[in-house]
Amino acid sequence: MPARHIAAPTVPAPIQAGLQRLRDTLQVPADFPADVTAAAQVAAKGPRPADRADRTDIELVTIDPEGSMDLDQAVHVAKNGAGYTVHYAIADVAAWVDPGGPIDAEAHRRGQTFYAPDARAMLHPPALSESAASLLADGHPRPALLWTIELDADGAQTSARVERSLVASRARLSYTEVQADLDAGTATDSLHLLEIVGRLRQTLEAQRGGVSLETPEQEITADGDDWRLEFRASLPIEGWNAQISLLTGAAAAEMMIAGKVGILRTLPPAEQWGIDKLRHTAKGLHIPWPGALSYPDFIRTLDPTKPTHQAMMNASTVLFRGAAYTAFDGSLPSGNLVHGALAMRYAHATAPLRRLVDRYVGETCVALSSGTEVPQWVRAELPGLPALMADSDARAKKYERGIVDLLEALVLSNRVGQTFTGTVVEVDRDGTDGKVVIADPAVEARVTGRVQLGAEVSVTLVSADTTAGTVQFAVA
Repeated sequence: MPARHIAAPTVPAPIQAGLQRLRDTLQVPADFPADVTAAAQVAAKGPRPADRADRTDIELVTIDPEGSMDLDQAVHVAKNGAGYTVHYAIADVAAWVDPGGPIDAEAHRRGQTFYAPDARAMLHPPALSESAASLLADGHPRPALLWTIELDADGAQTSARVERSLVASRARLSYTEVQADLDAGTATDSLHLLEIVGRLRQTLEAQRGGVSLETPEQEITADGDDWRLEFRASLPIEGWNAQISLLTGAAAAEMMIAGKVGILRTLPPAEQWGIDKLRHTAKGLHIPWPGALSYPDFIRTLDPTKPTHQAMMNASTVLFRGAAYTAFDGSLPSGNLVHGALAMRYAHATAPLRRLVDRYVGETCVALSSGTEVPQWVRAELPGLPALMADSDARAKKYERGIVDLLEALVLSNRVGQTFTGTVVEVDRDGTDGKVVIADPAVEARVTGRVQLGAEVSVTLVSADTTAGTVQFAVA
């Protein structure tokens, strides 16, 4: 689901001060404390003993962005009669991290990994997240929570279970490599079936009125002093692979609901004001959106290879406001238990190296699946996790938005005084000032002057502050 990743080989000098300001203001973690690093190095020498099924026979592979080392998931798909069997191995972080210990305490302080163009503030020390606990294809088996999910011929789940296992990833693949093999017809049977299952799950998603929005990665490029902020079109394999994660998250949610203990990722239905704003944004980007076409169906018409469509996908994250975590133990809470965008019940379960809550979901599900008691240390933390993750999410989103603001200011810094054409997508209550979307470059920024919602206007760039990360237009 929406996460904005920004790539750059180095942080451009003009925004370095602004980036440091963001880190200081939002208290983005820096290096790990010495005791946490030391504990991770000790833990990396071997996880705590546990009964595990030996599933090193399954030919699992990881599929991630180029160069990734914090590998949470490994996948294998096989035919099973008319249907399919999905094996999805998730890094067993609890095998390495003692509840209440220094690594655990620091993970609670961070909540998740924070992403910047040049670096990541990781949830766990690299001795674990990029080495011992990561599902690397280095010939060494790893402890994992292995999900086995059976699907029928249409891709609908018929059963799911998860168990502590020992697994061995056979290959560390990138999205680019896998897509190239699929396109060339040289992919393994498992990867070919991953495409088939991914497409089936996308069809089911559309039928239930859901949409999984894969926001494009933004890349900063330079030609001398001419900086550009561009969107990288996602590959089809990224969407198919994401469907396996969503499938697992849905299975985890249903398992916890049946057991009446766990924590869900919830989202209220999209509000009309957000859809109205997106319609104005589409108008500003000159993307047709027929009045009778629903938001999910509109998103599926977007072409990720077109820059304006990529910008539209990025703008659509406005509809994900209100996302929350809902914990329960002993009885189901009243109120919304559904993820409104996905149109299903869902839990974060597949990224425990990068997101704290996933470890608790995994431990809950492995206990429920085996018919044993959910560990007390898990139950004790469930009530506080929603607030902890909400705080971490808020910081991460402000960090991402702040970085984009800095980069937008950078790409516009040499164009102060120029006039642009844009569309007003937000208006202050008195009709003076608001927000405008510019198609080229694709930015959204404040505009001063009398404006009308949805109107196409000529605006002049008044300022672009690369330290504060602010861009200001005025009606021309």
